Amino acid sequence: MRARRLRAGDRVRLVSPASFPDAGWADQVAATLAGWELRPEVGSAALARHGFMAGRDEDRLADLNAAFRDPGIRAVVTTTGGAGAYRIVDGIDFDAVRGDPKPLIGFSDITNLHLALWARTGLATVHGCVGTGGRTDESARRLLFDPGPLTVHASPEPPLTVAGRATGILVGGNAGAMSNFVGAGLPDLDGTIVLLEGAQNPHFDRFLWALRRGGALRGVRGFAIGDLAGLDPSVADPGPESAVEVLRDRVAGLGVPVLSGLPIGHLPGQVCVPLGTTATIDTDAGTLTAESAVS
Repeated sequence: MRARRLRAGDRVRLVSPASFPDAGWADQVAATLAGWELRPEVGSAALARHGFMAGRDEDRLADLNAAFRDPGIRAVVTTTGGAGAYRIVDGIDFDAVRGDPKPLIGFSDITNLHLALWARTGLATVHGCVGTGGRTDESARRLLFDPGPLTVHASPEPPLTVAGRATGILVGGNAGAMSNFVGAGLPDLDGTIVLLEGAQNPHFDRFLWALRRGGALRGVRGFAIGDLAGLDPSVADPGPESAVEVLRDRVAGLGVPVLSGLPIGHLPGQVCVPLGTTATIDTDAGTLTAESAVS
C-alpha cells in the first residue's frame, strides 16, 4: 500500500515516537522540508522530554496517531530514533493508516514502526532521515515526491557477497530494532528481501541465530546489507569485520543472494530507501533497486 506522492504546499508533521531531538535539529528538519515547498508542523509532544524519551508513552503515541488521523497531513517525519518506539507499536491506529495512507520516514529505533506498519497494513515507508543535506536529503525528497524506482549502488568491493539476483518486498532496517520482534510478533519474511544495518555484536549473532533456529528465514529471497558498524562501544567486538563474519556464518549458507556494502544506515551521507515495496538486488551489478514509497 503506497501513499500518494507529495506536492508543493502539502502539510507534513514532525513527531518523536522514540527519543527527543535537540531543538536546533528539529528546526533544521523543518527548514529542509520548508525548502521543498512543504508546510512542516511540529507535533505537540515532539520536543517533550521524559527520561530518555520524548514524553510519556501515551503522549508520543497520541502525537503519532494524531498525524495519521489528520486528513490534511500528507507525510509523517520522525525527528530522531534513539529508543522508545517499540513501546508504542501496539497502540498505533492501524485503521486510520489503512483509510488514509501516508508515508512515515525515520530509521534506527523507528524500524519498530516500519515493521509494525508493514505487518498490519502493508504501508510503504521510508528508511532514513531528513535534514542532513547531500544525498540523504536528495534521496528522501525523491522517495516522497517521485513515484519512480530508486537504485542504490553498493561499494565497489563489498565485504560480503553471495552471487545472484533476487526480487521481493524490501523489509527490515536496524538489526537491533528488528531483534525486538523475535518472539514478539516478527512479521512473516517469506518472499522478502531483508535489509539489515547497524549490526552490534554479540547481539547481532544472537539475533540471526534466533531467526534461523526459529525458521523465520525460510522463504527469504535475499539480503541487502547496509552499514555494519557497531553503535554501542560498550559491546564487545562491535566492529564491521566481526559483523561480516557473523553474516557469513548465519546467512551466507542459506542459498540466497547477499549484497553488502550499501550506503544505508548509521553513517554520514546515508541513502534513504523505501520499505514495503518490491525491490531487486543484483550482485553482478552491485545494485539495490526498489519501487518508491509513493504512487
